[in-house]
Amino acid sequence: QVQLVESGGGSVQAGGSLRLSCAASGYTDRKFMGWFRQAPGKEREGVAAILIGGVTSIYADSVKGRFTMSQDNAKNTVYLQMNSLKPEDTAMYYCAADSRGDSPLSLGYAYWGHGTQVTVSP
Repeated sequence: QVQLVESGGGSVQAGGSLRLSCAASGYTDRKFMGWFRQAPGKEREGVAAILIGGVTSIYADSVKGRFTMSQDNAKNTVYLQMNSLKPEDTAMYYCAADSRGDSPLSLGYAYWGHGTQVTVSP
């Protein structure tokens, strides 16, 4: 049984930083894992994705240069380092595993975590 547990969310002021973690259990496939976010009243969108065991990472245009996704395979954990945060980054952030869609930033993932809230104040 695959479980994804996110942590590291919180409240910061604009310009601040947070690092999100996603601990995966029961999952070792070398496919993409991704971070997604959903703001109130908006659709869930892909933020970043990384190929497990590889070097490929992909970012949404809105976060390029500010967010970095990384992995620690020994810990079965992926991270999302978020710098220069903006109020528009405020959302619930979700971790996902086992990409099956056309793009690693699409919603076609088999497994999802419950999310961690990120709030950025002006």
